[in-house]
Amino acid sequence: MPTYAVTGASGHLGRLAVQELVARAVPASDVVAVVRTLGKAADLADRGVQVRAADYSRPETLSAALAGVERLLLVSSSVPGQRAAHHANVIQAAKTAGTARVVYTSILNADDTTNPLAGEHQDSERALREAGVPFTLLRNGWYTENYTDQMAQYLQAGEIVGAAGHGKISAASRQDYADAAATALLEDEGGNRTYELGGPAFDLPGLARIITEVTGTKVIYRDMPPEEYVSWLQRAGLDEATARFVTALDVSIARGDLETSSHDLEQLLGRPPTPLAEVAATAAHDASVQACLAKRA
Repeated sequence: MPTYAVTGASGHLGRLAVQELVARAVPASDVVAVVRTLGKAADLADRGVQVRAADYSRPETLSAALAGVERLLLVSSSVPGQRAAHHANVIQAAKTAGTARVVYTSILNADDTTNPLAGEHQDSERALREAGVPFTLLRNGWYTENYTDQMAQYLQAGEIVGAAGHGKISAASRQDYADAAATALLEDEGGNRTYELGGPAFDLPGLARIITEVTGTKVIYRDMPPEEYVSWLQRAGLDEATARFVTALDVSIARGDLETSSHDLEQLLGRPPTPLAEVAATAAHDASVQACLAKRA
């Protein structure tokens, strides 16, 4: 059986992907969790997964971590401005190791998006093509959790604030993207493949309505012109550069950059993506539990 590796395996997506591989009866000993800090993956090691230390910015550590790996899930780096260099290091190490396929988590609509995060993903896709290693591109849309993780804040404020207008967002849960990644990693088809991945589209007014429905607490969406949103974010504590970056993400959403009509995610999952209302209800429950614990503390 091939040896599978997942980078960033102590993070949200990487950990779920490792767990999904093992759940699909891949022997734990044939799964390599590549992490920067070994202690953060102790639970995976306890299950028999090989845990290897490596740093995206240190090529010499990557070569050792990917030795003997036949299929690699390259979970994108979390460091803006360094992603392209980080990914190039991993791709080169995989090529040197003789890895038969690299599955890379890119960004939705990478060919023509104006999303400010896209440039480094486009550079990384180019690096894969130039390396000549067979690859699969998982062009992931937004995580639903990008919003639902802020549930407590939405409920307290009674509103979601942004500059996305009625732009549609084809988001999906982290678990769905992890399940899809495991499927792509296990596929035996040859050639290079590209998947545009996202769930049923919603806009932020729709998200506010769903939160209202699942919690019984009224939440609205308050849309702002971009410059006004920049100022609002600065008053909320962000520096100007970060405020403009966050606003640019919303402007990109308003343009439709995070919407897709593709059914690739459902195809890889073999089922419909998890409904937004279900993810929101889980987040609301978690927020309620945390609030109760905070009161007791």
